[in-house]
Amino acid sequence: MEKFHIVGPTRLAGRVRASGAKNAALPALTASLLTDEPLTLRRVPRVRDIRTLQKLLDHLGIGAEEREGALILRRERESSDHDAPYDLVKTMRASVLVLGPLLAKVGHARVSLPGGCAIGVRPIDQHLKALTALGADVQLSHGYVEVTGKLTGTRFRFDMPTVTGTENVMMAAALARGTTVLENCAREPEVVDLANLLNAMGARISGAGEETIVIDGVESLGAADHTIIPDRIEGGTYLIGAVLTRGDVTLEGANAADLAPLLDKLAGVGASVEVSAEGIRVHCAGDIQSLDLETAPHPGFPTDLQAQYMTLMTRADGVATISETIFENRFQHAPELARMGADIRVEGGRARVYGPKSLTGAGVMATDLRASACLILAGVAAEGETVVDRIYHLDRGYEGMELKLQSLGARVARWSVPMS
Repeated sequence: MEKFHIVGPTRLAGRVRASGAKNAALPALTASLLTDEPLTLRRVPRVRDIRTLQKLLDHLGIGAEEREGALILRRERESSDHDAPYDLVKTMRASVLVLGPLLAKVGHARVSLPGGCAIGVRPIDQHLKALTALGADVQLSHGYVEVTGKLTGTRFRFDMPTVTGTENVMMAAALARGTTVLENCAREPEVVDLANLLNAMGARISGAGEETIVIDGVESLGAADHTIIPDRIEGGTYLIGAVLTRGDVTLEGANAADLAPLLDKLAGVGASVEVSAEGIRVHCAGDIQSLDLETAPHPGFPTDLQAQYMTLMTRADGVATISETIFENRFQHAPELARMGADIRVEGGRARVYGPKSLTGAGVMATDLRASACLILAGVAAEGETVVDRIYHLDRGYEGMELKLQSLGARVARWSVPMS
């Protein structure tokens, strides 16, 4: 079992480069199921979720080769097994993204209902409703969803914006007969990135990044060479760390437009935000002010930065109300922050953070991916030693976080502790 050992407080300062976005790389990898030609993906992050998905794709006949910093995916064999078993998908919800491509390419898929972080109910009913509208027969049995059929273009409106739902159905519709119009789509940058990849493969998709996406189905898709967009959540985590520690961090290789909701908040609490050709520089020397937050689908404030922002508010003057509207169980990090001295009071989907409070090092336990990051930031800002347990959550989505924090001046080390 691995843990992070942190000695604080330290001030984060320097330059750090954003890795490729995990949440864009995952659907990009599953797009390899749509073609018989090689797919070259660049800037794929080295994180656990990617390795997990590669194992699943290998099971489905897609091999992967690393060459000159790129990941090349190609169909190595025609697999008669279009099944995504529980053992391969239980740790990662994004595994459901094989459903649409398999159905579109071979007419059949059987996928275990997915797992992932324990942050609340994340149903895939929108995926299944849309695939049914496209002509699929959907059956649920013994923890699996099985879909069969030939797909025909349709008009479908999602009951609510869903990122993986939009991505899954967009991939399925790319090979459907006729035109599909999807309404109330997710507008996240990762959806746009997938559409750009699919179009490079020969798809005909327009409107990605807007509420309505139009897909004109094609008979087949080919090869492509695609660079994954920067990870706005990873990059945003380091920028929050700069303000939390009254530091000065320049994030290189990031897209400021994708980070606009966060940058607006950081400027609102009193930090200095500068955007240039070199990157995004965030620095803060004085006190910061509390500022309320409500998560929302893009272009609102991302739920995946809520936990990190909560850590920041523990050091702000005043009281901040944080409203979580995406997931109903995403304040599990609050009791762990309280162990470090934070004053946070949770009532349903709202948390009130009273600051500023001096944080002190403690033993804490990560409960999900983003909670891991928020506790590590707290440890960097806290007085004394902090040990963050269960960082396997962190490794699902952050590439070499301890190395990047070390480059910014943090005293953080990865500990390997034998299982008792």
